[in-house]
Parts: sequence; structure tokens; C-alpha cells
Amino acid sequence: MKAYITIFLKGMAMGIAEVIPGVSGGTIAFITGIYEQFINAIKSFDLSLFKTLKESGISGVWKAVDGNFLTALLGGMIVSILLFVKLVTWLVDHETLLLWAFFFGLIVASALYVGKQISKWNVTNIIVLVLGAAVAYYITIAAPANGSENLGFIFLSGVIAISAMLLPGLSGSFILLIMGMYSIILGGVKEFDLTIIAVFGAGCLVGVLSFARVLSWAFKNYRNVTLSLLTGFMIGSLNRVWPWQEVLKYRTNSHGEQVPAFTKSILPSDLSELAQSNLPFGTDAQILPVIVLMLIGFGVVFLLERVSR
Repeated sequence: MKAYITIFLKGMAMGIAEVIPGVSGGTIAFITGIYEQFINAIKSFDLSLFKTLKESGISGVWKAVDGNFLTALLGGMIVSILLFVKLVTWLVDHETLLLWAFFFGLIVASALYVGKQISKWNVTNIIVLVLGAAVAYYITIAAPANGSENLGFIFLSGVIAISAMLLPGLSGSFILLIMGMYSIILGGVKEFDLTIIAVFGAGCLVGVLSFARVLSWAFKNYRNVTLSLLTGFMIGSLNRVWPWQEVLKYRTNSHGEQVPAFTKSILPSDLSELAQSNLPFGTDAQILPVIVLMLIGFGVVFLLERVSR
């Protein structure tokens, strides 16, 4: 019971991360030590379960998919999203600098933590790390595409978004923004468009089941290379959570409000030179509070690592 309460709390931490666009629950899963177990549990959902059901019944299937673990983890995620979505949304709108500062420190420490898991460094690992960082950085600065209501593209966006969510350093919601699909999917959910919901959900299901198998295989056969790639993703994603940002484009949220969609990282000294319309978070750099929150976020990773042990 103690172990499952711990898993439930880790699920809550993942749920909070997933609420924030640009932050990945996969990062939290990795630093709390449950990433590979999570991936392997998802991977276990395949056609062989029908054979297991026939031979061992429901209890055999439950054991095969690590049902207790998944129930505790997903339960924690659902509870935290329900409890904290309003708080996190308020923080995103009103204390943006401090929130990004916290996650910046957290992701820096996470990249160091994941990098430490690499047992042997070589040229291949370094090249993969640099490529991972470059890909993640490009994603943070990529111009948004024009979305499409074509059902095939909606299905593909579900596959890609859920696959990104499984990777530390990449956010599924941010990938949807880049693909131009965020407002289409959100609008479909808001209007309860069963066609969009079903097709997108099917894409997510296919994506999570197939990509989990790829990740599980990669960890089993190329562990150091995979860890190098994930470390690179985290390093490259730091541009997304850099506290000081200039807004380049706005989007309309579910409440009809204009909120930042795409931003560019700037130095705190540049705030006074920019137009107020591009700085919805104000011209106060809050340098000292930002540094303090970065250090707190950095420390939380090592606290989580210690609790996990």
C-alpha cells in the first residue's frame, strides 16, 4: 500500500506537469524513477492479452499489464488535474515568470540527472545528444502550420502529440500548437464533436501503444544512446521555459481570451526596450525571485530522486 501511495503521488506530479503547455509529464516520470515501468506497462497492451485472458482469466491480464501500478499512476494524474488545473492556470496567467523559472530549474536538474544515468560516453552518444537538443530547440521556435480538419490529419496529430508526451522535454499540447491543430482539437472537445474526439482519440491510442514499444525496445537494446537522446531533448526544450519571453503570436483560449501562443526568449535587460503589447507579463524582470525559483526547481529534482529511492 505504501508503494502504491508513492506511485499515486508521482502520478499527481505528472498530472500537474501535463497541465502546463511546454512541460512534459515524461520528465517527472523519469526523475521519479518510474519512466521505464510506465513505458513497459503501456507496451504490454497487445493482442497477446487475448491469449492471457483465455489461459489465466482477468487476474492474469491485470498482472500482465501491471494493473495496480497503472491504476495508482493514472488515478494520481486524474486527481491532480481535477484539483490543480485552476491553480496552475492562474499561475500561468498571473505568475508566469516565476512558474517558468521553477520549471527551468527543474528541467536543468532533470537533464543532469538523466545524463548521469549514461554509463559510458562516446562520440555516438554526444552526437545523438546534440541532435536531440537541436530537434527540441527547433520545435520551440518553429512557426505554426495551418491546421486541417481532414480526419486523416486529425488522426496523425493524435499519434504525434501522444508520442511527444511520452518523451521527457517535449509537450504534446505544444506540438499541437505547432501543427496548428490545438484550436481545432480543443474546439472539437468544447463542442463535443464526436467525430473529432473519436478520430483524435484513436490516433492517441495507436500512438501511445506503438511508440511505447519503440521506447521499450530502445531502452533494452540501446540504453545509453536513448538516454543521450532524452538528455538532448531536455536541454533543447529549455528555450520554451526560459522565464523572459517576448510574445510573437496570440491565440484565443476556451474562454474567448487572448493568450500567448508563441514566444521568443529574450534577456531581462531587453524588457524595457519592447512594446508593452508584446509583454503581457509586464516589464518587471523580477530577477531575484526568478533566480530563487530556479534554485527551488533545481532542488526539487534531487528531493524527488531521494524520495523515489
